[in-house]
Amino acid sequence: MESTNRNGVVASTQGGRLQDGISRHLSQWNGLQMAVQNQWGGRDSHQKSLQLAADIFSWFSESKAPLCVEDLENLLHESMLLSFNTEIEDGSIEQVAEELMIMHEDCQQGNH
Repeated sequence: MESTNRNGVVASTQGGRLQDGISRHLSQWNGLQMAVQNQWGGRDSHQKSLQLAADIFSWFSESKAPLCVEDLENLLHESMLLSFNTEIEDGSIEQVAEELMIMHEDCQQGNH
């Protein structure tokens, strides 16, 4: 049985849209895609990018505290550094984090 959120949107559908949106945003992030294509995270770089998407979804879904864009920026930064040995300093982490936060808010309101 599916549950509904306060806006009457089926939670599993909302979660699916959020997962799709996260994957879409990450697939358009040049820094991450360069790291995956060049295997900066090793032969399992693609799997690591999928894990990043899952980690972001979990962060949105399971956080008990109010969500803060700086926390998402830290998650992205740490993942790029630890998983791909990559330091991103072009401002794209902040941009991706902001876009993901907006998308999450849209999903919560049933607009995405």
